[in-house]
Amino acid sequence: MKYQVAEGFGGAVTDAASINWKSLPEVMQQSLIDSYYSSKGLEYNMIRVPIGGCDFSTHAYAYNELPENDIDLLNFNLTSEDFEFKIPMIRSINRVATAPVHIVGTTWSPPIWMKTNHNISGYGRLKKEYFQTYAWYHYKFIEQYAAQGISIWAITTTNEPIDGFFGLARFNTLGWSIEDMAEWIVKNLGPTIRKSKFKDVKILTCDDQRFTIPFWFNVMVRSNPKALDYIDGVGVHFYADKLVPASILNVVSNTHPDKFILATEACEGSFPWQKLKVDLGSWPRAVTYISDILEDLNHNVVGWIDWNLCLNTHGGPNWSENYVDSPIIVDAIKNEFYKQPMFYAMGHFSKFIKRGSRRIEVNEIKRLFSSSVKHVGFLTPDGTVVLVLLNEGEKRIVSVRCGKKKAVLELEAKSVTTMEFYCVL
Repeated sequence: MKYQVAEGFGGAVTDAASINWKSLPEVMQQSLIDSYYSSKGLEYNMIRVPIGGCDFSTHAYAYNELPENDIDLLNFNLTSEDFEFKIPMIRSINRVATAPVHIVGTTWSPPIWMKTNHNISGYGRLKKEYFQTYAWYHYKFIEQYAAQGISIWAITTTNEPIDGFFGLARFNTLGWSIEDMAEWIVKNLGPTIRKSKFKDVKILTCDDQRFTIPFWFNVMVRSNPKALDYIDGVGVHFYADKLVPASILNVVSNTHPDKFILATEACEGSFPWQKLKVDLGSWPRAVTYISDILEDLNHNVVGWIDWNLCLNTHGGPNWSENYVDSPIIVDAIKNEFYKQPMFYAMGHFSKFIKRGSRRIEVNEIKRLFSSSVKHVGFLTPDGTVVLVLLNEGEKRIVSVRCGKKKAVLELEAKSVTTMEFYCVL
């Protein structure tokens, strides 16, 4: 049995990530980029980039903040954060990547004059008179990045709209109702992108926690079916995954199998009870990543994009003090960066499950009283089979069969193992 085709894996080039990267000597900047994107590293092939600012910026901002009420965005320009940090980092990535890097752009908040609460955060929605302006906001971002030689592969319809709908976050937000988002996609964003020279840029809705999918996708397309003409897929975040079963992803796959699901954000250290925001060397945090990726891939998710590519030893900078962990931590004072277990966890997927690989059915036959080994299998474009296995218990022996081939594998205690082999059927 064959399932979804893999798109890839990657991380986010935020202001914070690129500021930390730029704080290192040039030779170390190159080493960090190589570690993630080159053939010597994890061979990431995706990036998520904020459209304007987000909480992982040194200050709260958006594009075209002044003059207010500039409905035609005549003053839209990229900022110093783009030219000094994000764009140079993306260019460095593109120079070494082993496959075309697919970039997903996301807005956290438009300029405050477009919003009902006239504030970068809190409970606020987009004013109706600026629906088309906000569509142009995304178009102009794509256009100006293209002018810098950077192609945007996809955009999302606003980061975590539930935060702005309920006023849940103290950082950059924009809330939506289901009806308004559907109307904006159908009448503004969709036509603006599809009728432009960037018509092939993909549009992802939701870009929020799993439990919001039934609202930001299924209910939305039922209320306005024309949205399906413009939506290519659904973006999902990681933070509530332990509370919501992965089967909720099936509400997309079962009803609209032509729409793909992409995991667009994840990080450890984000919860209030996690007092240690950066936990150097944490294996449990790597296990959380591995388990979530395995679960997502086994429920038709096509790719998994981590949050910040790198942060400082405090888990920032972050203007709202929403500090978190990252697979790479930079200590600019010591001119060092540290690759955490989360970094190596990502490599078990990104290094071996190439774009175009297709998930295949894997059947597990357990011995009496033995625990399950979490797993996922893919058939790669090279004709190999890749099998990723997570052993959360003691050392054990497993037998892997594929066609006429059989291999006996020793799994170390508390380990992740990837095997790649040719299979004769």
